[in-house]
Amino acid sequence: MDHDDFAMGQWLGVLAYLTSAVGCALGLACTLQARSTGNARKRLMWLALAAVSIGGVGIWVMHFIAMLGFSTPGLPVRYDILRTALSAVLSVVAVFCGLLVFGVRNSFAWRRLLLGGVLTGLAVNVMHYTGMWAVQVKGTIGYDPTLVALSVVIAIVAATAALWFTVGLDKLLPRLAAGLVMGAAVSGMHYTGMAAVRLHLDPAAPDPAGSEVFTFLFPVFVLAALAMAVPICAVLMASASSAAPRHTPVGS
Repeated sequence: MDHDDFAMGQWLGVLAYLTSAVGCALGLACTLQARSTGNARKRLMWLALAAVSIGGVGIWVMHFIAMLGFSTPGLPVRYDILRTALSAVLSVVAVFCGLLVFGVRNSFAWRRLLLGGVLTGLAVNVMHYTGMWAVQVKGTIGYDPTLVALSVVIAIVAATAALWFTVGLDKLLPRLAAGLVMGAAVSGMHYTGMAAVRLHLDPAAPDPAGSEVFTFLFPVFVLAALAMAVPICAVLMASASSAAPRHTPVGS
């Protein structure tokens, strides 16, 4: 075995999936808010919040948590900080582009759904493989092209299905189902991508440059908490505003 994806136990995979599902569910709720507003500026704001929730938490933080279990037994693993940060930025930007295509208008169109699903699914892959570019080991990292292609298909199909769930969702359970579906897309893509990894390790090679994963663990979770708090507050405020009774002025 050249690497282990569950060096800290299977529970880490469950935690990664739940994190992804929550981030995606919140992001899809923001997407629904975007599609239901007629104000262009507010729509862009909601889509930006959705991109942060899905791209930042649902995809990037999920990947980060899952990678806590990645190890090359007996050999060190390090991370390039700049490449890791780049993967987060690319994830959010790419998801925003996909959501912008899908949520730019209130009306539903299959072409926008399909294109948005492709772009959002590709965003998952862009984040994953950019994040893997940041991984430094004693040797080189290669990939099985068949499994890489499969990881792309998984992400696109499930991301498209999750976006479709947001069409006209006005109940809690379907929204949660959409988050679970998209969380499955991200997790499925991640572990399929990790199955595609082909390490060529050289114990005699110099130790890789970079930082240990636990050195930037705390800042990541602080940023994740902030990335969740802002959309949650926005969704709650929007829900409270829409539920508030409207009084007709006397004499009108």
